[in-house]
Amino acid sequence: MTPAGSYCATVYTENGHNLGHVPRQRPPVMRTDYDVVIVGGGFAGLVAASTAASRGLSVAVLEAKASPGERVHTTGILVKEAAEEFDIPAHLTRKIRGVRLYAPSGNSTDISAPGYYFLSTDTGGLLEWLALRASFAGAHMLTATRFTGARIHSNRVIIGPMGLTARFVIGADGARSRVARAFGLGVNRHFLVGVEAEIADDGLQRPELLHCFLDSRIAPGYLAWGVPGVGVWQIGLAVRHGRIPDITSFMLKAVSILGFENPTIVERRAGIIPCGGLVRPFAGRHVLLVGDAAGLVSPLTGGGIHCAFHYGRRAALAVCDYLCDRVLHPGAAMARQYPSFFAKRLARIAMNAEPPNAVFNAVLDNGTFQALAHRIYFHRRGARWNPRASLRRRVRRSVCARSSRDPILRVSA
Repeated sequence: MTPAGSYCATVYTENGHNLGHVPRQRPPVMRTDYDVVIVGGGFAGLVAASTAASRGLSVAVLEAKASPGERVHTTGILVKEAAEEFDIPAHLTRKIRGVRLYAPSGNSTDISAPGYYFLSTDTGGLLEWLALRASFAGAHMLTATRFTGARIHSNRVIIGPMGLTARFVIGADGARSRVARAFGLGVNRHFLVGVEAEIADDGLQRPELLHCFLDSRIAPGYLAWGVPGVGVWQIGLAVRHGRIPDITSFMLKAVSILGFENPTIVERRAGIIPCGGLVRPFAGRHVLLVGDAAGLVSPLTGGGIHCAFHYGRRAALAVCDYLCDRVLHPGAAMARQYPSFFAKRLARIAMNAEPPNAVFNAVLDNGTFQALAHRIYFHRRGARWNPRASLRRRVRRSVCARSSRDPILRVSA
């Protein structure tokens, strides 16, 4: 365990080789009073810490783990919008330019958008990089320190267990937020349960795509996936709360489709994903929730890193404005910015109904379904997708394949 007051980071050579965890000792903590205390060293908390510290506030981050990169519970995929929030070191990412959707029957279809991409990440390394970034900005990282409660005294927040005091608290401590419960705020009540295994990349060439499997038997209420990660492949699935994810059965199917002969599992992870949308209330007089704690996760896709980056920064700016200039309360400011996820909550209800696999088999090649999938995966950032053009491309590929086998067609072509 890393003692409070020190920080354990992953160090890399110039060529990106991982040299392992190296403790970075800090002097003993003398300060006990801060402008802002952030509970949780995840994506939202670390981004908020960097922003607040960069603007001159005294900031402390309470992180229960010995290092922010330990025991990661997320796949760590960044959409392009999230990747554009920060200049992330290239050795921590792997670019993916499209999606392959599989029906339960085994049929598949590829979708992509010119100029759009996803980044799979070394998630632990990325969190440690964000922690170092926050530390360099001036935030004090208190690792191996679990938030146990808080009370208000003389217009200050007194935070357990260390007796720190703060003018304001940002709760970024995940789906089961202790901060939300301590301050009587809204809590997440609807979840997906995800499990994932990382298998060593054997070096064989495979499509650099997000492989997404639609199957209500394997992943009721969500989907399963195979993702080319940084030095590994990530194989996982999520199910709606109340179901038990069977990663073993899916692994057999996925490694066969992806062509792994003797896969070596290097790590396993599991976690819950809030899917009920924004919690209410998400703020109090001295506190504001961000990230998973606030329910800022897409109810449909389960994606929350982009929201963590964007709203973690915006929330910190609102707190800075409030503490420095006594303008609008951060809760009121973020009420104007936090998304309601109305359409995605409706889509979540449809997914919870667990559509029969026959439906997925029937609609996979349907133009309307593919247009909807394109909108879900690529948002509005890629070039507008034309189902007729996609159909024409499929016809041309079919004709070319036939012409290569048929001498008459080959001559006429």
